[in-house]
Amino acid sequence: MHDDDLMAVLPPHSIEAESSLLGALLLDNTSIDRVVDLVSAADLYRFEHRTTFEAVIELIDAGKPADVVTVFEHLQARGKADEAGGLVYLNALAQYVPSAANIRRYAEIVRDRADRRALLANVHRAHELAGDGELTYPAALAEVQALFDAPDRDAKVREATAVGDLVDSLVVRINDLAHGLIAPGISTGFEALDRFLGGLKPGRQIVIAARPSVGKTSLATAIAMAAAKAGHPAAVFSMEMPTADLMERLVACLGRVSLAQLSIGRLNAEEWSRLTEAAEALRTLPLHIDDTPALGLADLRSRARRLKRQCGVQLLVLDYLQLAAPSTRRQDAGRHHQIEELSRGLKVLAKQLGLTTVVLSQLNREVEKRTSGRPVLADLKESGAIEEDADVVILLSDTGATTSAGHKVIRADVAKNRSGPKGELFLAFDGEHQRWSETREVPVPSTQKPRPYTNDL
Repeated sequence: MHDDDLMAVLPPHSIEAESSLLGALLLDNTSIDRVVDLVSAADLYRFEHRTTFEAVIELIDAGKPADVVTVFEHLQARGKADEAGGLVYLNALAQYVPSAANIRRYAEIVRDRADRRALLANVHRAHELAGDGELTYPAALAEVQALFDAPDRDAKVREATAVGDLVDSLVVRINDLAHGLIAPGISTGFEALDRFLGGLKPGRQIVIAARPSVGKTSLATAIAMAAAKAGHPAAVFSMEMPTADLMERLVACLGRVSLAQLSIGRLNAEEWSRLTEAAEALRTLPLHIDDTPALGLADLRSRARRLKRQCGVQLLVLDYLQLAAPSTRRQDAGRHHQIEELSRGLKVLAKQLGLTTVVLSQLNREVEKRTSGRPVLADLKESGAIEEDADVVILLSDTGATTSAGHKVIRADVAKNRSGPKGELFLAFDGEHQRWSETREVPVPSTQKPRPYTNDL
């Protein structure tokens, strides 16, 4: 279909539903409460209907009656009476339906047609973008994806709920928690970390930050694998590491096979056996990996929505934030604003899709100048929005110590936690096998007072 033919198609609309909606409102002003969450003036197709709807809303909002006479006078005072069809047309609308009993259904039809018109408009715009020779293909694709990745209008239907109506469900949930009938959240695979977080909960954004080579990618992947092993679908968007490298780490971890030997294919018979067992275990895991580089926010949203729809994904890991591409609308903005858009967009995505986002972030070099080598929130690279948007911030640092087994001791500072305590825990990292575990072999006495999270560390 040619572009001109596309726009020549009569846009979807229902004059009958619009007339019935307006007629019901003129008959019963209180019925506005049943439709205001569904439609606005812009959703009506005919100009006179939009004008009349606006007048009705203005009168009702002002606490005045909205009937044929008052609406006509209101329009006349604004010089719009003729545009709305005059008194005769308003009177015809009032007589179009016998009652307002079915007004909700009229509004649903009006909104459905408005959504379809918006869809056609986006298709037309996508056609224009595809033919814009000044845009690169990635830029045009990002713009098109953004068109069709707008927030679902169904979110508009949600209304405020009285706390009294929420009490019963709250008490039931707490009782179920107390009796072990439900878990607070998806386990991270680390009991100590679960005690801080209460597990991974939908709608929350967790930031794991560290300097390069501390192990944030490996730790986040371990958390994703723990969730998947427990039956909770997870996805890793790896913009730094190719899929092959991540798969080697997963196999090394599950099969307890040396990563170094695995990467060059030099395994003994026993290691081959463990490799085979690990590979079979991975076949059944609901774990997904996407190693597309430099994804933008529109790409991330689109792919996350698809995974949610197709696989019911509950955990999304992004590795790492600073490698994500800015939107085309933010190309000229400072890096601070670009990171802010990405961070806040991911937080909104977590709430919209009801999943947990684990966002990895780099720390700036200031931490290396500090005597303790211990990071603070201010070390988060390029934007304070990362800290602001996160529900939890975990700062990783290499203590320089090792366990009796020769594994690195990594300090994990829970420096921000909206719904729980802050503090520290220590993890042992076995780099050879890419395995993480909790450890009590801490590099400082456990009686030492915890240090405040300031730049004085």
